[in-house]
Amino acid sequence: MIKLLIVDDSALMRRVLGSVFKDLDDFEIAFARNGMEALERLREFQPHVITLDVHMPVMEGLACLDRIMVERPCPVIMVSSLTATGADETLRAIELGAVDFILKPSGAISLAMDEFAPLLLEKVRTAARARVPSASRLAERVRLKLQAAGSSLRQAAPAPPVTPKPVAVSGQVEGVVLIGTSTGGPPALDEVLSRLPADFPWPILVAQHMPASFTGPLSRRLDKLCPLTVVEVTSPISLSPGYVYVGKGDADIVVDSRNGTLCADVAANGAEYRWHPSVDRLVASCMQHFEPRRLVGVLMTGMGNDGAAAMTQMKTGGGRTIAEAEETAVVWGMPGELVKSGGATVVLPNHRIAAQLLQWLR
Repeated sequence: MIKLLIVDDSALMRRVLGSVFKDLDDFEIAFARNGMEALERLREFQPHVITLDVHMPVMEGLACLDRIMVERPCPVIMVSSLTATGADETLRAIELGAVDFILKPSGAISLAMDEFAPLLLEKVRTAARARVPSASRLAERVRLKLQAAGSSLRQAAPAPPVTPKPVAVSGQVEGVVLIGTSTGGPPALDEVLSRLPADFPWPILVAQHMPASFTGPLSRRLDKLCPLTVVEVTSPISLSPGYVYVGKGDADIVVDSRNGTLCADVAANGAEYRWHPSVDRLVASCMQHFEPRRLVGVLMTGMGNDGAAAMTQMKTGGGRTIAEAEETAVVWGMPGELVKSGGATVVLPNHRIAAQLLQWLR
């Protein structure tokens, strides 16, 4: 039995979300109208999964999420609006510990439910099996509180020197690194990309399953955190070392050749691929322009099996692959499938992936 707590200040939205589960025998549902009520239900109902609205009276969703992750960590799915502000807030929620998000149905809700209901059900069932790293989250909260308490007792330290971002240089590219992620992906990308230096020798292409309104904010956020330059691919961009190319959501990222120059490009999503941006399609496009030995694939946290087949084929041809270990993956779906298919050269926790990339390419 999966105990699900639905938190939303809208009575209509509570009914809409609850209707997805009301006829399922393996769900027990409870509701809360705001963050304060959610914290009360957290203690008495002890849910396995929570769906949490971002904007609510009394206590906002982000403040509630922060308390949940400290008091009684459990998988939380944010219910977000399809706006730029909603995207930034949702990414902040994932930083705080939310495992996934879903966009609220827009327009005529009755018409949107055919697509929304199966997706929500799949995300909640996946979240019920997700790994929530409670110990590290609590340690982070304690560290932040100690830093805040001590900040008034010492002068601000001088800012560290700013390392210039690499400048794009068109020309021959020796190879590329391909990263695929889904559920739990943004923090995993933080962990890997922030450990790579600005002079990393190969371009990196990222297929992160996300809506189009989210990949721009994700790219800008990663660019601030990483020595590498991170850009969203919305039109053809020539490949250059020191750059990370994030595929635009609701489409696919591919590599193609334009006037003899290899570019990252955006392609309309195809029906033959279930998830977008598609990792399988990204890998397949790269294998048209590079020998497999010039490709390194990294498959990290996410539900489903996107990327597993293509990266296994790549490894068979002489490429190298990394599957994120189950111990750090929020959902060991995609990397687990790569391991099961025999397509993983190595299996590593996410904090060791950057070092492996540097070892291979240097």
